[in-house]
Amino acid sequence: MYKLYVKRVIDFLFSLVGLMFLSPILIVIGICLLIVNRGSPFFLQRRPGKDGRIFKIIKFKTMNDRKDDTGVLLSDQDRLTKFGLFVRATSLDEIPQLLNVLKGDMSLIGPRPLLEEYLPLYDLVQKRRHEVKPGITGWAQVNGRNAISWHDKFTYDVWYVDNLSFSLDLKIISMTIKKVLIKEGVSSKTSVTMEKFTGN
Repeated sequence: MYKLYVKRVIDFLFSLVGLMFLSPILIVIGICLLIVNRGSPFFLQRRPGKDGRIFKIIKFKTMNDRKDDTGVLLSDQDRLTKFGLFVRATSLDEIPQLLNVLKGDMSLIGPRPLLEEYLPLYDLVQKRRHEVKPGITGWAQVNGRNAISWHDKFTYDVWYVDNLSFSLDLKIISMTIKKVLIKEGVSSKTSVTMEKFTGN
């Protein structure tokens, strides 16, 4: 009952109220990023959702589009602005995804939507992460986020799929608040973002 019906009702109501309540913050951050990035404050990208269906995720853009002399984008570390780092560290960059939740592409809680290019790289077990809608936060995020290995991340994702419940989602929400406050696991051990998944 919860997985099939109640979860979607909760997602819709909370994302709607959240967008209304956080709209002033969204506007301020958007204006600041527009100035800092010297371009769009939003980042849109194709991501696979439930059953691998593709949708466009929307986030705040924490990196600018600076390029080298040959026209190639600089590294993530060189393009990540100080304000962008603050937005990323406080997870404020995730707020626009409430629009994805409102539309039904995502849930508040679930495995994070990863890159479309990873789809053919998953093994049969890892593919099971797409049996539920992706989420803004999830079991892997509260157990390490970008600081854990891909193997551990996928293990947590599949475990969530098998154990999805209202009580587990409440636990993840409370743990997410704690993680955001202490800014834990924002970056991997070797990069400001998570290294790309290259297969097993």
